[in-house]
Amino acid sequence: MSNISLNGKRYWLVGAGDGLGKALAHCLSRAGVEVVVSARSEDKLAALVDELPGKASYQTVDISDADSVKATAKAVGEIDGLVLLAGVYWPFSAKEWDADQAIAMADINFTGFMRVLGQVVPGFVERDAGHIVITSSLTGFRGLPGSIGYTASKAATMSLAECMHADLRQTGVRVQVANPGFIKTQLTEKNDFKMPFIMEPEDAAREMFELMLTDNFKKSFPTAFSLLFRGSQFLPDWLYYRIFS
Repeated sequence: MSNISLNGKRYWLVGAGDGLGKALAHCLSRAGVEVVVSARSEDKLAALVDELPGKASYQTVDISDADSVKATAKAVGEIDGLVLLAGVYWPFSAKEWDADQAIAMADINFTGFMRVLGQVVPGFVERDAGHIVITSSLTGFRGLPGSIGYTASKAATMSLAECMHADLRQTGVRVQVANPGFIKTQLTEKNDFKMPFIMEPEDAAREMFELMLTDNFKKSFPTAFSLLFRGSQFLPDWLYYRIFS
């Protein structure tokens, strides 16, 4: 692990109302980071700020709304780092297409990230300093059945991080992507199947925090489970779809 210190830095966490975002806010706050937490629910954010041990504040935001994102970014002000954690999820197959839910997953899980980045990245580039952490998922490595909106949106966020890293890796702006597996949250409660290697939010947050302390670009976890997804990229289509669909 690198000796990067986040102590005294100011980070904006988008999607920190509960689950992984809330747990990561606690990790960062304990490490001496000033955190600004954002989500749609003011009640959850206010309660979280009260719990955090260090300097903290909140700003509500709806990342599906461009005006809301612009106003919130302005209210947050100058930051050293941005962590994108927001996400929505409804499982369904292309055979039972739900137009509203599919669009919502694309609009929040991916396009919403773009809206926030559009308000932050130019300032980071101008200062030649900043840290961006994007949350994708192990599902982003390859298409899966019954996961139209979520998996596609996570593949998009993974590609987004890769493109940004390619552009910014030799600048003062650091880009990282975290690809967690199943995490015990309100989202995974919607699944009606056994979820192997499911993690508590605190364990997943610790993995993300450890990534943030290094110069590594990407971290996929839990490690054993991630090998299945990363390895699937090397299977020919005929074999992959025979196994996974």
